[in-house]
Amino acid sequence: MSKTPIDRIRNIGIMAHIDAGKTTTTERILFYTGKNHKMGEVHDGTATMDWMVQEQERGITITSAATTCEWLSHTINIIDTPGHVDFTIEVERSLRVLDGAVGVFDGVSGVEPQSETVWAQADKYNVPRIAFINKLDRMGADFLYCVQDIREKLGKKANAIQFPIGAEESFIGIVDLLKMKALYWENGTLGEDYITKDIPIDISDECKILRDELTEAIADFDDKLANDFLEGKEISAEELERVIRHSVIHHDFIPVLCGSAFKNKGVQPLLDAVVKYLPSPLDRGALKGVNAKDHSKEESRKPEATEAFSALAFKIATDPFVGSITYIRVYSGKLEVGQTLLNSVKGVKERVTKLLQMHANKRTEVSEVTAGDIVAVSGLKSTTTGETLCAENKTIIYDLMKFPESVISVAIEPKTTADEKKLLGTLEQLALEDPSFTFKNNAETGQLLIYGMGELHLDIIADRIQREFKVGVNVGKPQVSYRETITAISRGEFTFEKDINGKMARARIALEVSPAESQGEIQVINDLHKSKLPKDLYEVIRKAILDSAPGGAIAGYPFICLKVKILDVEFDEQAPSEIAFSIAASNAFREACSKAKAVLMEPLMHLEVLTPADFAGDVIADVNSKRGRVLGIAPKQNKELVETEVPLVGLFGYSTDLRSRTQGRASFSMKFKRYEALTYEQTKGVLEKRGIYI
Repeated sequence: MSKTPIDRIRNIGIMAHIDAGKTTTTERILFYTGKNHKMGEVHDGTATMDWMVQEQERGITITSAATTCEWLSHTINIIDTPGHVDFTIEVERSLRVLDGAVGVFDGVSGVEPQSETVWAQADKYNVPRIAFINKLDRMGADFLYCVQDIREKLGKKANAIQFPIGAEESFIGIVDLLKMKALYWENGTLGEDYITKDIPIDISDECKILRDELTEAIADFDDKLANDFLEGKEISAEELERVIRHSVIHHDFIPVLCGSAFKNKGVQPLLDAVVKYLPSPLDRGALKGVNAKDHSKEESRKPEATEAFSALAFKIATDPFVGSITYIRVYSGKLEVGQTLLNSVKGVKERVTKLLQMHANKRTEVSEVTAGDIVAVSGLKSTTTGETLCAENKTIIYDLMKFPESVISVAIEPKTTADEKKLLGTLEQLALEDPSFTFKNNAETGQLLIYGMGELHLDIIADRIQREFKVGVNVGKPQVSYRETITAISRGEFTFEKDINGKMARARIALEVSPAESQGEIQVINDLHKSKLPKDLYEVIRKAILDSAPGGAIAGYPFICLKVKILDVEFDEQAPSEIAFSIAASNAFREACSKAKAVLMEPLMHLEVLTPADFAGDVIADVNSKRGRVLGIAPKQNKELVETEVPLVGLFGYSTDLRSRTQGRASFSMKFKRYEALTYEQTKGVLEKRGIYI
């Protein structure tokens, strides 16, 4: 795609809490790098990266958007990610394929709840980061408070490499603490021009102290720098840059920059820092995976064009002109239009019909891509998010992504017969694009339910179905997505015996189900000797049990937190029937669960409310009334941060409720924490509202 040497490529993400200024920062980057000739604004609905109608109307980022720009002879591939917790899957899959990230923080609020979430996601994938304290022109902005907040809440060694000149309305520039020079942005030039001067006298002493603190902090990572510092030698800006780059790439240090993207100050030095400190694909080194035919055998690919091709598909999208496109990160080798690849996870061949360099929702066709590139491809039929594409003659599988549980659902129905025909295909396409979205028919009620991460998530899905896919639907009220579990140990036994195609198929299975702590996949344990139960038949039994688990025992909700032990089997050893085993296992499992005192489990949310102290009592009382628990209260920027755990059922419409209780002065964030069992009486109450009696 680009002729840029791989050591001059930067694949970065912009990540932050909602409304910290990610998209505005990205818009300024595109303007100053010459990619855009006009600045887009989020509040006007003209931001390039917020191209969806739903994003423009709400002023938030919903889907991660990719673009490419040039700066100082470097190619920068950027992914602008959402900040709202309902769309955290977009951040997850973007960080999986990036080499570095810019964490954007609100200069008033510092580290906010979703900041911590995306930071933890970056930790999970070992993504090196730099921090940008934005909105320093706002009333109450405090740069040094934000730096300290990053250290304390994110547990990182972080130091300022810049310092603001002025504060709030009088914020006019920044000090480069490495070169010890002041940068001032000219008014009336859209921030394109800035001038370099000496540091103002009134902050020069503070800047010297901060530079010494910076030097002392990174001296821990370089012996030469440490010796020079202890001997009192002058440390050059180039030497500091070298050590900062090394420490950032090795996840030891976070350099903190500052500015105001909306007021066009500090963005060019941020671009300089991306080029100087964040890694290239070469710095990240070879990526490890496993052999597609033998998962015990480790494979790796170096980020070189001469290596065998490998890439990771990280996002599926629908383009109105091209159709379904798949975003990929190329880790090794070259790829040309018309080339055939292997999806090593599914073992199927895929043919690439087009290669597209993306700029939000716009595209440019290219003929070839190489290691380090992030592009979209069309023509792939079977590949979904998280799967590996590679050369047919040298296979590899990279780690699969794990996606969060959907905890909320709404009933949906087509308005007309024509809509009914189109609805299923639309839902399948949306589920392909968004792994955190699912749908299914509820056997108990006959309703079609769609599942998502929150009210906003499902609201956006319903809106897209009607406006983007032109399918008329009626949407019900949000419902809690419960789970089922058991509270006692129980046995089940079933014998299947039937003539199938002239042959008698017979299998008897005895199982035991018992409670387990794990909320992951159900454990199926073989308590028999291998000769008693061959491995292939064990797999048939295991699959039958896992296929039955989503049906539950009392209300059709999926089972979690249980384990199954295979106690005994009987079958015709001369001609064992897989069908007989599957049916016997499924029925034995259902029988055991029906006798094991099943109860519902409800999703518990981690809720954080930032409120003026005057309203903290009302917030806590409201949490208690919703069966919530207060975990802690801490002061933050003249407000109180109330940390709680609350059942999801009490949080529908919480934003409106909180506004009315706090005169609109409080904010909140919430995310799924875990499932927690209801008592038998609570279970009865929930089910009776649905007309189910136990």
